[in-house]
Amino acid sequence: PQVVERCVAAAGYSVGEFAALVFAGALGFAEALYAVKVRAEAMQKASEAVPSGMLSVVGRREANYKFACLEARKHCESLGIENPVCTVSNYLFPDSRVIAGHLQALEFLQENARKYYFKRAKMLPVSGAFHTRLMEPAVEPLAEVLKSIEIQKPLLCVYSNVDGKKYMHSKHIQKLLVKQVVSPVLWEQTMHSVYERKQGTEFPYTYEVGPGNQLGAILKQCNLKAWKQYKHVDALEDEEAAET
Repeated sequence: PQVVERCVAAAGYSVGEFAALVFAGALGFAEALYAVKVRAEAMQKASEAVPSGMLSVVGRREANYKFACLEARKHCESLGIENPVCTVSNYLFPDSRVIAGHLQALEFLQENARKYYFKRAKMLPVSGAFHTRLMEPAVEPLAEVLKSIEIQKPLLCVYSNVDGKKYMHSKHIQKLLVKQVVSPVLWEQTMHSVYERKQGTEFPYTYEVGPGNQLGAILKQCNLKAWKQYKHVDALEDEEAAET
């Protein structure tokens, strides 16, 4: 309880942004859950329209992601694909990105990984190119739901995936949650915004709540000093304690 009371900021990765906004008092839990359901169903439907996916990439210093994506799109055009999509959809930490788009583009990048200075290029087990314009059909359903939900000004700072900056007011939240569906997740940039402070200033405690500690691993790569104050809280810990 003391940790919750003293919390000064929150952020959530992709769909986790809804959880951060619920925690900050901006969204009601039930309404947020309904919005997430509509968002998930609409994104799944968009995924089924085009064979697409996501590629996790760890690059060398020389890696030029924009150039690699441009060449992958040209490859798709040579196959007769109109308006192909291949773009960075998630900024994780220095030298790590997720690239999303048409499957043919991602396969091309995997095959030519060495040419583009990718140390690792691994397909993610997802069904679509999330956070790209291939998700445009999901925009309207989510926008409609968010119009019907009461959104409050957050009680503490919540950082947006879209621009890595703090949400200002309820209309801002409504607008950027919709934009997030088709925009890259700027998680690396968000980490820099959250932990930016004068030299010598102490870093806050950071808690990752939920399954897995991937966000902690990313924080370690982005800011080692901030990571030293990091703890992981599994969402099931309390339930298991209650049962025993």
